[in-house]
Amino acid sequence: MADEQTGEPDNTAVRTALWRALHVQLDPPHVLEDEIGLELVAPDDDWRDRPDMDPHATSGFRAAIVARARFIEDLIAEQADRGVTQYVILGAGLDTFAQRRPESTSRLRVFEVDQPGTQAWKRRRLVALGYGIPDWLRLVPVDFEAHEDWLTKLAAAGFDSSRPAVIVSTGVTMYLTKDTTMTTLHQIAGLAPGSTLAMTFLLPPELLDDADRPGLRASKDGAQASGTPFISFYTPTEMLAAARDAGFADVRHVSGHALAERYFADRTDGLRPSTGEDVLLAAT
Repeated sequence: MADEQTGEPDNTAVRTALWRALHVQLDPPHVLEDEIGLELVAPDDDWRDRPDMDPHATSGFRAAIVARARFIEDLIAEQADRGVTQYVILGAGLDTFAQRRPESTSRLRVFEVDQPGTQAWKRRRLVALGYGIPDWLRLVPVDFEAHEDWLTKLAAAGFDSSRPAVIVSTGVTMYLTKDTTMTTLHQIAGLAPGSTLAMTFLLPPELLDDADRPGLRASKDGAQASGTPFISFYTPTEMLAAARDAGFADVRHVSGHALAERYFADRTDGLRPSTGEDVLLAAT
């Protein structure tokens, strides 16, 4: 989402972009290399002094952000190898896959779906920085608050519903009602056979590791204070059941612990993702 007055990306999108850049600056070897989000935001020189950039207090969140991003990008590469040519990012925010992964994007048409204010701001910044908007990148503005149909807007931007696609939604479901998420699941389940959805969801506090519960409380309080409260939490069983009810043929749960083992197991610096956000992987 974006600020309705300025058209700038919201605090969550900015924080995510800065954490990804901070990972590059502080955490070699890198799970993900992304400083383009930092270029887009262009913060003040003292941005690393922000309280939410504290290198120690936020290390688990920073690691979790890059772990989920790396998982998504590995998934996209895998699906592109299978011949899937459409990639849709719901709530794209300051995602920079299209700018960082030319070897993958040459085989794909990428659709970034987000609020009109964020899209207009991002378009201006990409042009100003010299990245431009290539033909295979489609920025799809959708006013979710006005209940615009994102699938209709997607089709108007060139999406082919008769061909399989990868649909990704990360860091979004906690802000939506469960009814809204269920509607989205039904819409995606109706896409062409061979399509894949990767959607993250927040776990209820009681399912988090003890050490991570204070962080969740702080994040929840911060989201409430900024006007974007967390309103939906899911157990893995609940999310898998929702996907099955929506009509997906194959559903899987990928835990934060699994991502930690996949991307952080051999590190010697002790960096590990915090628990609390898992992934639904579902196929039509």
